[in-house]
Amino acid sequence: MDAQRRGRGEQMDPADQWVLNPNTGEYELRLNPSAAQSRTAPRTATARSATARSAAPRGGGPRGGAPRGGAPRGDATRTEVPPQRRRRGAPEEPPPGRRGRRRSVQPKPNKAKKVLLWTGGTMAFVLVGVSAAGYFYLQHLEGNVSTTDVGSAGASNFSKDEAFSVLIIGTDKRTGEGNEGYGDKGSSGHADTTILLHVAKDRTNATALSIPRDLIVNIPDCPTKQEDGSEKIVPGLQNARFNRSLGESGRDPGCTMRTVKENTGISVDHFMMADFNAVKTLTTAVDGVDVCVEKPVNDKESKLVLPAGESKVEGEQALAFVRTRKSFGNSGDLDRIKVQQQFLGSLMRKMSSSDTLTSPSKLLNLAEAATKALTVDQAIGRVSTLKDVALELKKVPTKNISFTTVPVVDNPAETVKATVVLDDSKAPQVFDMIENDVSFTEVKQQEKKEKDAQAARLKGTKAAASEVRVRIVNGGAVVGSAQKTLQYLQVEEGVTKSENAGNAPAELARTTLEYAPDQADQARRLADIMGLSGSALKPGESVNNSQGLPAMTLTLGKDFKGAGVKLNAPVEAADVEKSTADKVKCAS
Repeated sequence: MDAQRRGRGEQMDPADQWVLNPNTGEYELRLNPSAAQSRTAPRTATARSATARSAAPRGGGPRGGAPRGGAPRGDATRTEVPPQRRRRGAPEEPPPGRRGRRRSVQPKPNKAKKVLLWTGGTMAFVLVGVSAAGYFYLQHLEGNVSTTDVGSAGASNFSKDEAFSVLIIGTDKRTGEGNEGYGDKGSSGHADTTILLHVAKDRTNATALSIPRDLIVNIPDCPTKQEDGSEKIVPGLQNARFNRSLGESGRDPGCTMRTVKENTGISVDHFMMADFNAVKTLTTAVDGVDVCVEKPVNDKESKLVLPAGESKVEGEQALAFVRTRKSFGNSGDLDRIKVQQQFLGSLMRKMSSSDTLTSPSKLLNLAEAATKALTVDQAIGRVSTLKDVALELKKVPTKNISFTTVPVVDNPAETVKATVVLDDSKAPQVFDMIENDVSFTEVKQQEKKEKDAQAARLKGTKAAASEVRVRIVNGGAVVGSAQKTLQYLQVEEGVTKSENAGNAPAELARTTLEYAPDQADQARRLADIMGLSGSALKPGESVNNSQGLPAMTLTLGKDFKGAGVKLNAPVEAADVEKSTADKVKCAS
């Protein structure tokens, strides 16, 4: 609706009040004439020339008020020059002291400038909506987002200059109208679908790691905030399903974050949690998401009915698609995870499309749906902060956003296979790659950065093996690993100044070697013997050994492969099944 029609008092579509300012890249509010008169906004050269023929004589209206016709004003770029009095229809005269006439510059429409250039990520259906919403009625949306205080389980704030990890949690809690038939009856809301989204510091890549709900883990003790402000410690569990880290016994999302850290070694900064309504409302807000199946689907349990090939799903049908288990693969949770990853990739591409991003009305609907669907930690509980999270995510190219699943094997303790355990031959390396920003899509810039960092720590002279003084502690390796490593180093490698110092205070996902600056040559020798990468070397302080002499500390992590087996063997691409956000795949 143009400004002249608004001037005649016609009702304005809220979506049309927001326009993209090409100078700042942000949406700004275009006020109607009555509202504009209460604001003071200097005129730009473009706005001045575009409205010169309809400008009122000097003194004919309030200073800074909207010109006749209600044309919008931009940011000030020149000193205001009052229009000259002239006869109606006469040519515009130049201001005093200037030669010639100023040629009117008409702004050219450019659809490309209206696009926010989203590239998205694994949970772009949440983040893109929030980012777009950040440019709209912020105060209204602020009240939509629910927050949970997770205390020390996450970061105290969001940093634009660091790597960050967000735990995306989909619960099976049966809340909201129309959800009575979903989830476990009486469930307090387990972690039914969990994805750890890690964004690299240099924004060259991101990884979305799906965590199976039936993975056997250790759930640590969890401090939780009560409604009265007090804190309650929920006791941990040993050898329990991962999905029990949320909901049961009052465990909050902070407990799930602590469980991820405990079992993977990956630091979790923030969380975003949504229930069944999220998929329904968000897919409806973007007019559906394209999916593809290799064979026709008629699942009586989830009520999903689809023909072979491509289809569009939204609302109830979209929820059925991500929940169905009987129609794909072996009808198990791991196969359902693959389908969910394909769905999220498609949804992310829909969010990135110009059809969505150039439509203010769709963005408004998406903003409402996304913020109402979310519960987040307090550190990112403001819409403006969620917008910042999304803007950092959009910097990652879709081809470098990898979807993968925690490497697992069937639980050997079960006769009837119902749960899974970590695959110790692959999982530690995957966790190490994510924690250290190593891309699963082989980003050249990141590879060079990793090689440079390793070369810097490993470059230099190496002490003789007999001069290496080291304490060996077990920080998560198989029982007895420290003693076997001690024997190997002393007998096979000549590292005679070594000793078994027992168990580490806490378990680690990866093996590390901490040393003082004057022990760098010893560290390089031991790294060569053990096959330690540069990232495993931790400059720090020495610790006195049993003779009271300064020694390095070698902590054997969960990635330790055995005495005499080098640790720096790379993870081959074939070892980890993955997909990327830019590829279209059909569920099978």
